[in-house]
Amino acid sequence: MLPKFLIFRWTSAIKHCRLVSYVTSSAHSLSDSDNIFDPPFSPISQKQNKNPKKAPSFPVISNNPQNANKIAKKGLLETENNTPSFPVISQLPFDFRYSYSETNPGIEPIGYREPPKFSPFGPGRLDRKWTGTCAPATEAADVDKVVEQRKAVIGEPLSEVEVAELVEKYRHSDCSRQINLGRGGVTHNMLEDIHSHWRRAEAVRIKCLGLPTLDIDNVCFHLEDKSAGKIIYRHINVLLLYRGRNYDPKNRPVIPLMLWKPHAPIYPKLVKNVADGLTFEETKEKRNKGLNMPSLTKLSRNGVYVNVVEKVRAAFETEEVVRLDCSFVGTSDCKRIGAKLRDLVPCIPILFKDEQIILWRGKQDT
Repeated sequence: MLPKFLIFRWTSAIKHCRLVSYVTSSAHSLSDSDNIFDPPFSPISQKQNKNPKKAPSFPVISNNPQNANKIAKKGLLETENNTPSFPVISQLPFDFRYSYSETNPGIEPIGYREPPKFSPFGPGRLDRKWTGTCAPATEAADVDKVVEQRKAVIGEPLSEVEVAELVEKYRHSDCSRQINLGRGGVTHNMLEDIHSHWRRAEAVRIKCLGLPTLDIDNVCFHLEDKSAGKIIYRHINVLLLYRGRNYDPKNRPVIPLMLWKPHAPIYPKLVKNVADGLTFEETKEKRNKGLNMPSLTKLSRNGVYVNVVEKVRAAFETEEVVRLDCSFVGTSDCKRIGAKLRDLVPCIPILFKDEQIILWRGKQDT
């Protein structure tokens, strides 16, 4: 057995040799490089994965004429390799918008936050041109034909017993066939979600919260108009949308998806410095009066506002100015609420300050 001091010297010599070889190899690699601060590249491993993940691609379609009919129904073009490609052709008879219930087509924007050439459907993916607010239909729809097709899908009206069975099955909060409708309202991509649920369920439960609950009638109209379904149940902010007796998931309409949310355009100013019909001093007086009076109601974020319009109308019978407390709702939602109340009550918003909305009923005809 070797003494301890010989073992120590032997291990120290080995470590010294390894260090010298590492330094000389590093210096040699640095000398070969043009930049001394550029570290040497490590050798590329020759090992390759036996089962590499393939990039997602479209399924290859055979020359079967039945598959060709399916491609035509889906609105996809066929390439030389029998692979469907873009642009998608949709026969839906309305203009494509990000939100159908929360936008007013009658109000033209005064500017855009992004160039209208950037379509949210992606470049070359849709046969419609994006205008900055919508993708208009290329051809005018035949209204009578559309109505007949929807009646054929809905079929005979449901009996009371059938409606009661569907309501009992889908109205509960633990229903798996549910879509939450938030501040965006009835959006374009929501239509795809509805048809996806309709593949395995006769009805879908829609729970509305926030801004759209100010006008549930408008939400119901756009759900029926854009999805071609029928509202069979409505309780406060919960809706049941029925697909129809003759609904066929294989022949459902083509709905191209938006890849991102488009930036909202710039609209005219909602609150003027001087309200219509008032002088500057009168407008200032009514704003101060509204800030100092008790609030009519307090709105919470993502709350249910189904009774707000009726409360404001009732308050205007005795009061000239009304204040709504919108703490924690957000500045953007405050302005949207004021814009909706202007059209629904109707009234004139005269101030948005510290998440408080001041509404004036306007001049009364005597």
